[in-house]
Amino acid sequence: MDFVEFVRLRGDRHLRTAVLLTGDWQAAQDLTQTSLAKLYRVWDRLDTGSEPDAYLRKIMVNTQRSWWRARWRREAPLAAVPDRASDDDAAERQAVAEVVRRALLTLPPRQRTALVLRYFEDLSEAQTAELMRISVGSVKTHAHRGLAALRATLPDDLLVAVNEGAERGGVER
Repeated sequence: MDFVEFVRLRGDRHLRTAVLLTGDWQAAQDLTQTSLAKLYRVWDRLDTGSEPDAYLRKIMVNTQRSWWRARWRREAPLAAVPDRASDDDAAERQAVAEVVRRALLTLPPRQRTALVLRYFEDLSEAQTAELMRISVGSVKTHAHRGLAALRATLPDDLLVAVNEGAERGGVER
Protein backbone atom coordinates (compact mmCIF):
# COMPACT_ATOMS: atom_id res chain seq x y z
CA MET A 1 0.00 0.00 0.00
CA ASP A 2 1.38 3.42 -0.87
CA PHE A 3 1.09 6.53 1.30
CA VAL A 4 -1.69 8.19 -0.72
CA GLU A 5 -3.81 5.04 -0.58
CA PHE A 6 -3.21 4.73 3.17
CA VAL A 7 -4.35 8.33 3.76
CA ARG A 8 -7.37 7.87 1.52
CA LEU A 9 -8.44 4.68 3.29
CA ARG A 10 -7.54 5.50 6.91
CA GLY A 11 -7.25 9.30 7.12
CA ASP A 12 -10.82 9.92 8.31
CA ARG A 13 -10.46 7.37 11.11
CA HIS A 14 -7.29 9.06 12.35
CA LEU A 15 -8.91 12.49 12.07
CA ARG A 16 -11.74 11.29 14.34
CA THR A 17 -9.16 10.02 16.82
CA ALA A 18 -7.41 13.40 16.68
CA VAL A 19 -10.72 15.16 17.36
CA LEU A 20 -11.14 13.11 20.52
CA LEU A 21 -7.54 13.71 21.57
CA THR A 22 -7.69 17.48 21.03
CA GLY A 23 -11.39 18.20 21.47
CA ASP A 24 -11.33 20.67 18.60
CA TRP A 25 -11.79 20.15 14.86
CA GLN A 26 -9.18 22.71 13.83
CA ALA A 27 -6.61 21.41 16.30
CA ALA A 28 -7.44 17.85 15.19
CA GLN A 29 -6.86 18.77 11.57
CA ASP A 30 -3.52 20.34 12.53
CA LEU A 31 -2.57 17.27 14.56
CA THR A 32 -3.55 14.89 11.76
CA GLN A 33 -1.73 16.91 9.10
CA THR A 34 1.41 17.26 11.22
CA SER A 35 1.38 13.56 12.08
CA LEU A 36 0.83 12.52 8.47
CA ALA A 37 3.73 14.75 7.40
CA LYS A 38 5.95 13.01 9.97
CA LEU A 39 4.75 9.63 8.76
CA TYR A 40 5.39 10.56 5.13
CA ARG A 41 9.03 11.36 5.93
CA VAL A 42 9.63 7.77 7.11
CA TRP A 43 7.13 5.96 4.86
CA ASP A 44 9.85 4.47 2.61
CA ARG A 45 11.62 2.96 5.62
CA LEU A 46 8.39 1.75 7.25
CA ASP A 47 7.20 -1.84 6.93
CA THR A 48 3.73 -0.97 5.61
CA GLY A 49 2.79 -4.65 5.61
CA SER A 50 2.71 -4.52 9.39
CA GLU A 51 0.68 -1.84 11.11
CA PRO A 52 1.12 1.72 9.79
CA ASP A 53 -2.00 2.70 11.80
CA ALA A 54 -0.22 1.92 15.05
CA TYR A 55 2.82 3.92 13.99
CA LEU A 56 0.63 6.90 13.05
CA ARG A 57 -1.25 6.66 16.38
CA LYS A 58 2.09 6.76 18.19
CA ILE A 59 3.13 9.84 16.20
CA MET A 60 -0.21 11.51 16.99
CA VAL A 61 0.00 10.82 20.73
CA ASN A 62 3.61 12.01 20.92
CA THR A 63 2.85 15.15 18.89
CA GLN A 64 -0.18 15.92 21.03
CA ARG A 65 1.89 15.38 24.17
CA SER A 66 4.47 17.91 22.95
CA TRP A 67 1.66 20.36 22.18
CA TRP A 68 0.30 19.96 25.73
CA ARG A 69 3.62 21.14 27.04
CA ALA A 70 3.82 24.05 24.61
CA ARG A 71 0.47 25.75 25.08
CA TRP A 72 -2.49 26.13 27.39
CA ARG A 73 -5.39 23.78 27.06
CA ARG A 74 -8.54 25.63 26.06
CA GLU A 75 -11.85 24.37 27.35
CA ALA A 76 -15.31 25.21 26.04
CA PRO A 77 -17.81 24.12 28.69
CA LEU A 78 -21.34 23.37 27.58
CA ALA A 79 -23.96 25.52 29.33
CA ALA A 80 -26.85 23.09 28.90
CA VAL A 81 -27.13 19.50 27.77
CA PRO A 82 -29.56 19.07 24.86
CA ASP A 83 -32.76 17.10 25.52
CA ARG A 84 -32.79 13.48 24.38
CA ALA A 85 -34.76 12.67 21.21
CA SER A 86 -35.63 9.34 19.56
CA ASP A 87 -32.99 6.60 19.29
CA ASP A 88 -32.94 6.61 15.50
CA ASP A 89 -32.45 10.37 15.17
CA ALA A 90 -29.10 11.12 13.46
CA ALA A 91 -29.10 14.65 14.82
CA GLU A 92 -29.56 13.25 18.32
CA ARG A 93 -26.60 10.90 17.88
CA GLN A 94 -24.48 13.82 16.74
CA ALA A 95 -25.66 15.93 19.68
CA VAL A 96 -24.77 13.13 22.11
CA ALA A 97 -21.38 12.75 20.44
CA GLU A 98 -20.76 16.50 20.76
CA VAL A 99 -21.66 16.47 24.45
CA VAL A 100 -19.33 13.52 25.01
CA ARG A 101 -16.52 15.29 23.10
CA ARG A 102 -17.03 18.40 25.24
CA ALA A 103 -17.04 16.29 28.40
CA LEU A 104 -13.76 14.72 27.27
CA LEU A 105 -12.32 18.24 27.00
CA THR A 106 -12.88 18.78 30.71
CA LEU A 107 -10.57 15.87 31.54
CA PRO A 108 -6.84 16.25 32.06
CA PRO A 109 -4.89 15.33 28.90
CA ARG A 110 -3.63 11.97 30.15
CA GLN A 111 -7.08 10.82 31.25
CA ARG A 112 -8.55 11.90 27.90
CA THR A 113 -5.77 10.15 25.97
CA ALA A 114 -6.19 6.95 27.99
CA LEU A 115 -9.95 6.91 27.34
CA VAL A 116 -9.61 7.67 23.62
CA LEU A 117 -6.97 5.00 23.07
CA ARG A 118 -8.67 2.36 25.22
CA TYR A 119 -12.30 2.83 24.23
CA PHE A 120 -12.34 4.64 20.87
CA GLU A 121 -9.27 3.01 19.34
CA ASP A 122 -9.97 -0.23 21.27
CA LEU A 123 -6.33 -0.72 22.23
CA SER A 124 -5.29 -2.96 25.08
CA GLU A 125 -3.97 -1.52 28.32
CA ALA A 126 -0.46 -2.60 27.33
CA GLN A 127 -0.68 -0.94 23.90
CA THR A 128 -2.07 2.22 25.48
CA ALA A 129 0.70 2.22 28.10
CA GLU A 130 3.34 1.86 25.41
CA LEU A 131 1.91 4.72 23.35
CA MET A 132 1.57 7.00 26.36
CA ARG A 133 4.98 5.94 27.76
CA ILE A 134 3.50 5.10 31.13
CA SER A 135 2.91 1.88 33.07
CA VAL A 136 -0.15 -0.32 32.61
CA GLY A 137 -1.17 0.57 36.15
CA SER A 138 -1.10 4.26 35.25
CA VAL A 139 -3.29 3.58 32.22
CA LYS A 140 -5.79 1.82 34.50
CA THR A 141 -5.70 4.74 36.93
CA HIS A 142 -6.12 7.39 34.23
CA ALA A 143 -8.94 5.45 32.55
CA HIS A 144 -10.70 4.81 35.86
CA ARG A 145 -10.47 8.43 36.96
CA GLY A 146 -11.50 9.66 33.52
CA LEU A 147 -14.55 7.42 33.43
CA ALA A 148 -15.50 8.48 36.95
CA ALA A 149 -15.21 12.14 35.96
CA LEU A 150 -17.33 11.55 32.85
CA ARG A 151 -19.96 9.75 34.91
CA ALA A 152 -20.04 12.67 37.33
CA THR A 153 -20.19 15.23 34.49
CA LEU A 154 -22.67 13.63 32.12
CA PRO A 155 -26.35 13.47 33.11
CA ASP A 156 -27.87 10.02 33.73
CA ASP A 157 -30.06 10.07 30.61
CA LEU A 158 -27.01 10.86 28.47
CA LEU A 159 -25.01 8.06 30.10
CA VAL A 160 -27.83 5.68 29.10
CA ALA A 161 -27.65 7.02 25.51
CA VAL A 162 -23.87 6.58 25.41
CA ASN A 163 -24.13 3.03 26.80
CA GLU A 164 -26.87 2.15 24.28
CA GLY A 165 -24.74 3.62 21.50
CA ALA A 166 -21.76 1.54 22.60
CA GLU A 167 -23.91 -1.60 22.52
CA ARG A 168 -25.09 -0.75 18.97
CA GLY A 169 -21.53 -0.21 17.77
CA GLY A 170 -20.54 3.18 19.11
CA VAL A 171 -21.66 6.74 19.48
CA GLU A 172 -21.61 8.85 16.32
CA ARG A 173 -17.98 9.81 15.86
